[in-house]
Amino acid sequence: MPVTVVRFNLVEPGAEPASLAARYRAAVDMAAYADEHGISTVQTEEHHGVPNNWLPSPFAFAGAVFGATRRITVTVSAVIGPLHDPLRLAEDIAVLDLLSGGRLITVAGIGYRPEEYALFDVEWRRRGRLQDELLETLLKAWTGEEFEYRGRTVRVTPRPFTDPHPLLLVGGSSKAAARRAARLGLPFFPSARLPELKTYYKERLVEYGTEGWTMMPAAETPLLHIAEDPDRAWAEYGGHFLHEARTYASWQSEDIHSAVRSAATTVNELRAEGVYRILTPQECVAQGLDNLVLHPLAGGMPVAEGWRSLRLFAERVLPALGG
Repeated sequence: MPVTVVRFNLVEPGAEPASLAARYRAAVDMAAYADEHGISTVQTEEHHGVPNNWLPSPFAFAGAVFGATRRITVTVSAVIGPLHDPLRLAEDIAVLDLLSGGRLITVAGIGYRPEEYALFDVEWRRRGRLQDELLETLLKAWTGEEFEYRGRTVRVTPRPFTDPHPLLLVGGSSKAAARRAARLGLPFFPSARLPELKTYYKERLVEYGTEGWTMMPAAETPLLHIAEDPDRAWAEYGGHFLHEARTYASWQSEDIHSAVRSAATTVNELRAEGVYRILTPQECVAQGLDNLVLHPLAGGMPVAEGWRSLRLFAERVLPALGG
């Protein structure tokens, strides 16, 4: 059975608050439906100050999902570590871990948009050191014991549900990120399929005498939408996928590696690339993918169309996969 994921970033260009509120409520309802139908994970992420209303508070959203579900995990992929107060983040994750019974997975990255650092008045050039401090602080804080933090003795309570601590992975596409994960004995989450970086991480584990593992994207991890008539769906809704693809492209440079990387400037080009795929239920099953990532509300997709996609996935794809 493949890993099944429903992804939400709650983008809606030009939305009024009432429309965004309806989208947020729909996403939580969709997460509850996904939970009832055996989907593995809700995936969400963090970006700030984006004109299209990209979700800036993934842990608040995760809390709403946990309140509406009983089994499904929520993966925050990724939290931009240096933008967060380490002690407060330790508390927030501990509380969510307790509320969910250990269903929160956090991938900590350092981000790639200087604008986000400027928004919070955080120095871009210090992001590596701030990330080190954050990760080290989280691990100490979750012991429930006193420790030294910025020259003073502190203690964070309550302790999380998960022993020894909530699942925390280090995300990134650089050797610095791999070294950081290995030094701390944390799992490594490359942002794209980078086998050479996985090897480098393993070598650093040996060097530091620590243990860890790699969660690397599959060779193919397209973002999926399910429709009875893909041609019609591309014609009516392809612009939503293109909006997201162009947003990502505007943020990326040559040294940034991402599983979502598109050079498309038109819907037809985007369809040909295969990064986003609109498939019939039968076509989706035939893909033979190890990870099925459904993106029902991509780029401001109408909520009703998102529901159609999710229901087709749950009712026609999952049973054929043995779910």
